[in-house]
Amino acid sequence: MRKRLERPAAIMVGLLSSWLAYGQVSPEPKPPMSEEVFKNIQVLKGIPVDEFMGTMGVFSAALGMSCENCHAANDSDWANYAGDNSPKKRMARRMVLMMAEINKTHFAGRQVVTCYSCHRGGDRPKTSPNLDTIYGNPPEEEPDDFVPPATGAPSADSVLDKYIQALGGAQRLAGLTSFVAKGTSAGYGPESAQRPAEVFAKANGQRTTVIHSLNGDITTVYDGRAGWISAPLRPVAVMPLTGGELDGLKLDAELAFPARIKQLFGQWRVGRMDTVGGHRVQVLQGTSAGGTLATFYFDTESGLLVRLMRYANSPVGRIPTQVDYSDYRDVAGVKIPFRWTLAWLDGKESFEMSEVQPNAPIDPAKFAKPAPSSAPARPAAR
Repeated sequence: MRKRLERPAAIMVGLLSSWLAYGQVSPEPKPPMSEEVFKNIQVLKGIPVDEFMGTMGVFSAALGMSCENCHAANDSDWANYAGDNSPKKRMARRMVLMMAEINKTHFAGRQVVTCYSCHRGGDRPKTSPNLDTIYGNPPEEEPDDFVPPATGAPSADSVLDKYIQALGGAQRLAGLTSFVAKGTSAGYGPESAQRPAEVFAKANGQRTTVIHSLNGDITTVYDGRAGWISAPLRPVAVMPLTGGELDGLKLDAELAFPARIKQLFGQWRVGRMDTVGGHRVQVLQGTSAGGTLATFYFDTESGLLVRLMRYANSPVGRIPTQVDYSDYRDVAGVKIPFRWTLAWLDGKESFEMSEVQPNAPIDPAKFAKPAPSSAPARPAAR
């Protein structure tokens, strides 16, 4: 009898093992590190390329300088550009090491001092106080990254409940499971011309945006677990996103269907009132289990979200991304922003949707890792 049972049991174990192996998701390949893509990396080693590029953005913003101030303006092959050892670059390396040592020695390794702490948009830190500033109108205070809890503020639950109700209510939000949107996007500066844009989103946490530029498509994908950016003229054709940048993509995907917004963060803090674009707003900040920060600004009258600030980390300071929402319209009983502006340290995009199809079927391939961008074919000259 025992022999009869052994074989079926062995078969069941084998089938179960096969099923588990089939059901397992293959791990994503390790993202490329900075020193694997760029040459002459001496200090900022061991960080993913997306974090490295964000670090360059922090340098630019903190010092009020552009890429060409330190890199060759006529060299488009950034990945193979070894660069020179100019005095600026040698000084930048020393400053990064000095900043890290200050934080290690005096702040137990916490990132308290950054490039922006001293430079504030100038290539040289100020050494003396300005008397006109002292006795004139005080400069506008920049908000701190961390939002302290405000006395007498409403609860986080009440703010978020008002937001859900303003969008149409939990029942209607549950009825919206996907949408496909078409419209345009305008960049910043030379890229300010309007370009066709598309958005594909599903309520299971998947979201893809595509901007059809003259140089090729700019595609940003979050598949519910991993994220990528495929864009022309970049050091990595399809760049995997990691850390805070990946968390940011996840947050954008969740906010497209915000019924689960309360569960996005383990900690919520309600800050003081503020003003955004002439609107009185209630400030609410969330912190994830991994330490990712996101600050929400809700219109006190409508209850709708008008701004989101989210942050990613870098070795030299946080990398901010700001999203401003407007022009909410009714789609299948749910209010959706038809306009939003995405600003980060390396660019700005203004999206305007003209058509949104609710509960539209979406090919799963739309949420797969995108292919490298290629310039569209142009008609031959006649």
